[in-house]
Amino acid sequence: MNILFIEDDTIETMKLLRTVSKLGSKHNITEAKNGEEAINILKSDADLPDIILLDLNMPKMSGIEFLQILKNDDVMKYLPTIVLTTSENRADLLECYKIGIAGYVLKPLKFEDYENKIRKVLEYWETNEVVKA
Repeated sequence: MNILFIEDDTIETMKLLRTVSKLGSKHNITEAKNGEEAINILKSDADLPDIILLDLNMPKMSGIEFLQILKNDDVMKYLPTIVLTTSENRADLLECYKIGIAGYVLKPLKFEDYENKIRKVLEYWETNEVVKA
């Protein structure tokens, strides 16, 4: 799978890359440090990702602002976007689902729990049929 990972925290990026490597998955991960960078990647000539893993709390453009732009685009609106965040704010959760996310995953503190959640997310999307506009 081609995955766009939008995260400004270097440690979180290292955690995801380590987890994917440990799982032995052959996923292609493109990294963006914020929503603006991610929009530029998505609008470039590169192939669109199969899924997007999105943090909510980022500089320049929040995850929710990114989602609003993404879901208002005729091509990109079909990209399954999974929020991967520490935010337990119910208002964030409801707003994200209202905009049209495919999932909302809380980042656990323990690395073992993080690995289990990421493994389950990736296994699900590996078997799911995704729509390309």
